[in-house]
Amino acid sequence: MDWLLTDDGSIRKFPLDDISSNALDWLTLHLASLTRGLSAFVAGWISTGTDLLLRIPPWALILLLAAGAFALAGRRVGLLALLGFLFLWNLRLWDATVETLVLVTLSTLAALLIGLPIGIGCALSERAWKTVSPALDMMQTMPSFVYLIPAIPFFGLGSVSAVFATVIFSMPPVIRLTALGIRGVPHDLTEAADAFGTSPAQKLLKVQLPLALPTIMAGINQTIMLGLSMVVIASMIGAGGLGREVWRSIQRLDAGSGFQAGVAIVILAVVLDRVTQAMARRARSA
Repeated sequence: MDWLLTDDGSIRKFPLDDISSNALDWLTLHLASLTRGLSAFVAGWISTGTDLLLRIPPWALILLLAAGAFALAGRRVGLLALLGFLFLWNLRLWDATVETLVLVTLSTLAALLIGLPIGIGCALSERAWKTVSPALDMMQTMPSFVYLIPAIPFFGLGSVSAVFATVIFSMPPVIRLTALGIRGVPHDLTEAADAFGTSPAQKLLKVQLPLALPTIMAGINQTIMLGLSMVVIASMIGAGGLGREVWRSIQRLDAGSGFQAGVAIVILAVVLDRVTQAMARRARSA
């Protein structure tokens, strides 16, 4: 038992920090070629999406976004989007807003593409749910800044690291709420589907997913909000957009510019939140 004690007689510290660092170094070394390819791919999408949207005249893009909000969420949200985005254009923050919107959109789509299948698998398998649930608890309680640390060795400084950190950070809500929504479908309905001879795929697509859609939409809403918050935090590792404006104002101790960028983030968050909430209500009433 001497190996448990240090020279001064105290209990030896468990080397969790050394184990984590060595594991990260090993992964960085052996996955370098893969991460470089992913980094180039994601950087291309970010650059292409941002350049494409910035080539559209701001007034035209604002009208398109407001029309989309009107179609998805109704007249009030459409008017809110129109006035809010016009105000951001007036504040000379339109380019940063577009860049943030591209980062949030790409991160959210990636989180949904990964999280939805995992959530469905957890709903259909009790063993998968018991395995994934503790990991989700850990991911949701881990401080957001910690996610930036492993992203830098893999993808370097910049928007690519921000996207990958955002995907990991924002994925738990959609996994958890997708699983809970499907698991919460009344048993009599699933039993009726079984009695009519539906296959597992038919039961999932025609019974469980439609009934769980409002809960899934709530998970998507939370994923978007977490993605937006993480994209702002990721400005510390070189991400652009409105987060960069906030970080720049902190470095310069410019309270006015920081408040202005903060208001812009709030406007963008409110518009995205109202649109997804309206989509969830529509799914609930359908």
